[in-house]
Amino acid sequence: MVTSAGAPTVGAALRILSFMAAQQGPVAAATLARALGLPRSSVYRLLTELAEQGFVLHFPEAHRYGLGIAAFELSSGYVRQEPVTRLGRPVLATLVDRVGQSAHLAVLVGAEVVYLVEERAPRRPALVTDVGVRLPSQLTASGRALLAALPREQVRALFPSAAALTARGVQMSSAQLRSVLVQTRSRGWAVEDGEITPGFASVAVAVTDRSGWPVTSLAVTFEAAAVSPQQRVELAEAVRRHAQELRRRLFGG
Repeated sequence: MVTSAGAPTVGAALRILSFMAAQQGPVAAATLARALGLPRSSVYRLLTELAEQGFVLHFPEAHRYGLGIAAFELSSGYVRQEPVTRLGRPVLATLVDRVGQSAHLAVLVGAEVVYLVEERAPRRPALVTDVGVRLPSQLTASGRALLAALPREQVRALFPSAAALTARGVQMSSAQLRSVLVQTRSRGWAVEDGEITPGFASVAVAVTDRSGWPVTSLAVTFEAAAVSPQQRVELAEAVRRHAQELRRRLFGG
């Protein structure tokens, strides 16, 4: 990526992506130009190129730009390779020891979640959330926790239509997904009950970085009939505490 005069613009493109990653939502091109001290024409040209490669999404109605799917996949690749799995595994093991239920870590890759680590509790059945398995994020507790931490524009870009929301024979409208995510934000944790495996339910909490972007999620899965509503709340609280511990290990503070 070079200018017509031959001057490199890779640095400017990376500065744009870094600035956008630190924001809570999409930003205007004028804001990028002003904050980074770049000519507005250069910013528009770079945004167009980044959008073509999937690193940036354009929201024309709002006249703003947000991070694209390729940016999420790049960050997910990084966390899969080292920090989350290395630092998250002992946290997950401690959680399983304390609650007696199986647990896992997952990351968002596009519109799916990918499971990085699974810790099975003794005498608990095998789950579909084995390492490397991909599932539709809108149907899983892990995915819902991560989606609820994203800007609403980003969620709309991931699921632009009802067809994009249909998976594993389950149909969901955009309004239904919005309602699920509003409830998740209000509650502080996500839930899924029988939508992935009949008879099993999960609760999950997202781990966010210093700017509030979701990095991974911690979840506990259990036999739905064996856990009362109050016990589910207690499980969710345990997951929340361990998610906070993982965040501290990853980012300090």
